[in-house]
Amino acid sequence: MQQQRRQPELVEGNLPVFVFPTELIFYADDQSTHKQVLTLYNPYEFALKFKVLCTTPNKYAVVDATGAVKPQCCVDIVIRHRDVRAAHYGVIDKFRLQVSEQSQRKALGRKEIIATLLPSAKEPPQQKEEEEKRIKEHLSESVFFEQTLCQPGKNRPASSGPSLLTVFLGIVCIAALMLPTLGEMESLVPLYLHLSVNQKLVAAYVLGLITMVILRT
Repeated sequence: MQQQRRQPELVEGNLPVFVFPTELIFYADDQSTHKQVLTLYNPYEFALKFKVLCTTPNKYAVVDATGAVKPQCCVDIVIRHRDVRAAHYGVIDKFRLQVSEQSQRKALGRKEIIATLLPSAKEPPQQKEEEEKRIKEHLSESVFFEQTLCQPGKNRPASSGPSLLTVFLGIVCIAALMLPTLGEMESLVPLYLHLSVNQKLVAAYVLGLITMVILRT
């Protein structure tokens, strides 16, 4: 008789959370930066559900603040800054992305992302370095609140769209994520097309970057 694999017991709060980027910087004079994308990766063999919390939820609109990620897949979370004004320049806000198993309520892992609004991307290098240093030194405890549900906004006027190369790379990454993982025996796909978990993570990472580029076009 074959023994069933036992999933290792997961300790609350100790599960590594893979998200990119880990810092969001919005520029008041560049409207294209007012919408940013967080990509959450799930390299594990089980599904995860996630929740996005924020220290100042009234300043941001988060599309799909709660949801689920299938095993060895990724999901994009769109965050829009909706209160761009001088009074908020340099203020450091935090997002907390916490994940748990589908059938449980306890948070298995969490990741904090810093968000800052700056006046312009054309600041002098010295001033920008000082701002980045101040952000990294911001280690105080923060209180997080749940985001209110937000529906996707209205369609924007059509733009030139992404390049063919970007679309092609995106298709390649999606195809790579759909291929079997090394170790899967019951598959009709040839063994040389089976990818490792690390290779799929790289494909998911690149796909997240491509998605961010497409959303900004």
